[in-house]
Amino acid sequence: MKAIPLSRAARMITRGTWSFLTSRPLVVSFELTHSCTANCRHCDKGKIKPEPDGLLRAEDYGRLRGELKPMAVQLSGGEPLLRRDLEDIARAVKEPSGLPYLILVTNGRLFTEEKYLALRALGVNQFSISLDFPDERHDEFRQSPGLYQHLAKLVPTLAAHGFDDVALNTAITRENLPALRAIYERATEWGVSISYSAYTPLRTRSMEHYIQSEDDLALLRKTLDELLALKARSGRIANSAWTLSGIHDFFLHGTIPGCNAGRRFMVVTPTGGLRPCSMFENTYTSHREILKEWVPNNDCGGCYVSIRSYLDASFWTLLRDNLSQRVFSHNGSAKNC
Repeated sequence: MKAIPLSRAARMITRGTWSFLTSRPLVVSFELTHSCTANCRHCDKGKIKPEPDGLLRAEDYGRLRGELKPMAVQLSGGEPLLRRDLEDIARAVKEPSGLPYLILVTNGRLFTEEKYLALRALGVNQFSISLDFPDERHDEFRQSPGLYQHLAKLVPTLAAHGFDDVALNTAITRENLPALRAIYERATEWGVSISYSAYTPLRTRSMEHYIQSEDDLALLRKTLDELLALKARSGRIANSAWTLSGIHDFFLHGTIPGCNAGRRFMVVTPTGGLRPCSMFENTYTSHREILKEWVPNNDCGGCYVSIRSYLDASFWTLLRDNLSQRVFSHNGSAKNC
């Protein structure tokens, strides 16, 4: 990903430091809908669903951004492009200062070049597009025929604009483990960056996609070492070395302690409920309530999705990474899908 301009990076670091000192979330994920155009095997938010009463409007998201003051916001779902008022929401969330750093997380089915350019003009800084396999196996895994060919045409077209703000996101599962290197090569071929995260059974309550066997763990360790070497050479991998290395430990031990859900990151549901984590339905009315009731009792280590793997790092690790790269890594993505 292209380095953030120094002036904006300074504002982000200032906002992030303030958030650390005041126990406010660095990143907030606005789940705009729980409907989706796909039905991914590793996700719990598949298929089109009736929208609930009380769906938040653009002005509600602007108000929440003002109350929470995060360094970064991601617009996610479900599939956020199902929202007809997505452009209004992006406009309401963005401050005149250029903050927060704004990330759109999408499976890409409804994404077009025209929508990309329109959302860029409204201040979306990063476009995160999911890719599980480097070929048509992606369609079967997401139960969305033709999706891979759509991405194969769209992503290089977006990259050709030269803004370097598109990144693929791959959740590592038992099924795509042998293809992780090939997915990196596809990202390089298409001219975009890539970020990896770990499948968690917290979403589906299924261990079917979880990496457990000794042979698979050995392959994972070997592949991650290869990716770390490629990261050092090409810069196409958005994960920090710290977070990329931790993926193996998560699958090996089945847990990662020290989760900062509710303190460093949180989720807003489509109807405005505040959740410390997208994996649980515990819903609160204020961030203060989350800090009081959830954070002191949170002993969960059951995920290592991107938003957590990045924000569990120490303050000094995060500061060093952002100063050296001047980029908010795609590790900011809260979704596993």
